[in-house]
Amino acid sequence: MRYFFTSDTHFGHKNIVKYCERPFKNVEDMNQQLIERWNVVVKKEDTVFHLGDFVFRGRTKDFKDKLNGNIILIKGNHDNSSQTVIREMFIKHGGHEWHLLHNPAESLCTNVICGHVHHLWKIKKIKDRTIINVGVDVWDYKPVSIEQILKLAENTKRGE
Repeated sequence: MRYFFTSDTHFGHKNIVKYCERPFKNVEDMNQQLIERWNVVVKKEDTVFHLGDFVFRGRTKDFKDKLNGNIILIKGNHDNSSQTVIREMFIKHGGHEWHLLHNPAESLCTNVICGHVHHLWKIKKIKDRTIINVGVDVWDYKPVSIEQILKLAENTKRGE
């Protein structure tokens, strides 16, 4: 079993294709491509932390049923409260505690994994803080593994 992270899929959000300049013909193409890319990297036994804005229109279950892995949904600003109830969580991995939440502006923790900022950046260092953006717009429209996150954080720490 492996751990993956992602956010801002915005399944069913017609205008996100235009707003974020996503390389898809339309919302149906985007939905299908996101599902296919997800299922290429995530296996049935894996766990995926989705850090907000899972679905814009439609039912969460309609998309979750098509995706591999045990999916833990963390609430984003476009998520329906009745379908996504976890606002934030903390995990320990790679010798660090990581704060998982949608909007990085809502955390003052040292190590943050978030979404919300779309294609602005993958990693941001602010003094002793490391903030990793796992939004699909910067990770080739698929979930990113914990190993990739730890490697990015380590390379940034070393100045690479």
